Amino acid sequence: MSDVDVAALLARDGGRRGGPVVLATVVSTKGSTPRKTGAKMLVDQDGVVAGTIGGGCGEAEVIEAALAVLGGAPPRVVQVDLTEELTSWSPAVCGGVMDVFVERADGAVQRKQPVARRGRADPDAPARAGS
Repeated sequence: MSDVDVAALLARDGGRRGGPVVLATVVSTKGSTPRKTGAKMLVDQDGVVAGTIGGGCGEAEVIEAALAVLGGAPPRVVQVDLTEELTSWSPAVCGGVMDVFVERADGAVQRKQPVARRGRADPDAPARAGS
């Protein structure tokens, strides 16, 4: 599933897929990484994934963080370090580092409330005469 497909799924039904979900987005990369900034992945409460941020052990770390967020932990950035020794047995040695933001995204995607109501820039400010 492409990042565009993940975004469409999220826009279509809030990414619900039958329950709460977390959106994981690569927000920065340094060096060689399997995916670049903007790559997206959805994770549901059963650990079922739509999309990918690169696979392997790094993706497993992000899935664990996603499940914690679904359990009530706050949103957070997971740093996926793919710079292990080349002599290690890990197939996930790309040589780079990715930061992945993990946040709840089920239901309606949170939208910012309008700043101005009835012509007032600050909704808590007293109304002026004639407004």
